[in-house]
Amino acid sequence: MKTLTGSEKYNFNKLQKRLRRQTGQAIETYNMIEPGDRVMACLSGGADSYTMLSILMSLQKSAPIDFEVIAVNLDQKQPGFPEHVLPEYLTQLGVEYHIINRDTYSVVKSIIPEGKTTCGLCSRLRRGILYSFAEEIGATKIALGHHKDDIVETLFLNMFYGSRLSAMPPKLLSDDKRNIVIRPLSNCREADIKRYSDIMEFPIIPCNLCGAQENLQRQNIKAMLAEWDKKSGGRTESIFSAIQNIAPSQLADVELFDFASMKIDRTGERTAAPETADIP
Repeated sequence: MKTLTGSEKYNFNKLQKRLRRQTGQAIETYNMIEPGDRVMACLSGGADSYTMLSILMSLQKSAPIDFEVIAVNLDQKQPGFPEHVLPEYLTQLGVEYHIINRDTYSVVKSIIPEGKTTCGLCSRLRRGILYSFAEEIGATKIALGHHKDDIVETLFLNMFYGSRLSAMPPKLLSDDKRNIVIRPLSNCREADIKRYSDIMEFPIIPCNLCGAQENLQRQNIKAMLAEWDKKSGGRTESIFSAIQNIAPSQLADVELFDFASMKIDRTGERTAAPETADIP
């Protein structure tokens, strides 16, 4: 951790408390962690996952319930990956950890043409491996380091490029119902996480498989949202709040709302239309 001056320590304590509070609120709101849970914290070597592990371990000491935290990293055999960094850091931290060795890098490179986005296939392979490993070690929750900005960006990615209205849920039951994924940092902003990571001096490991690719769709969305936030502060916060406040009857999905069976019923009291309710 960096050496801080008096004012820097004060600001860091505020930042840490904010991240702890926001993470605790997300855990409580979505019942992410329950008594006796074995939480598998997935570490990529990036700022988000390091911060998630740090905050979870901090909350573990003061939480009113007992739960375990197990750190897990998937070594995808990327060229030049510093295999010693995470084991050394996690040993020093004193947390139980596992390193899974799978050469998904070669698989992705053999399937995806040069210059094309590898993120989709890479994430599917990674997810399958982590799901299986969670069962092997008896983990009851799989914790990922996605934050509020990731969730909002995914909403627009799916809208613009997938023609569907969906994002990343803070808590997810896998399709086969064998695993539950949680995102404890759902209420946290990327800028706060980056600032916390810088001060903590986490040993960041860059992703050379997909993180180094330029002009990814997510980067375009990120730039768009950054511009919106610059012009109108709090835009990302408002969009995230909208994800939590959905009115199916005001959209157009016939699977979510029964438009076909709508019938007039004039037996009850008449309700003024919203646009005329305040007219004397």
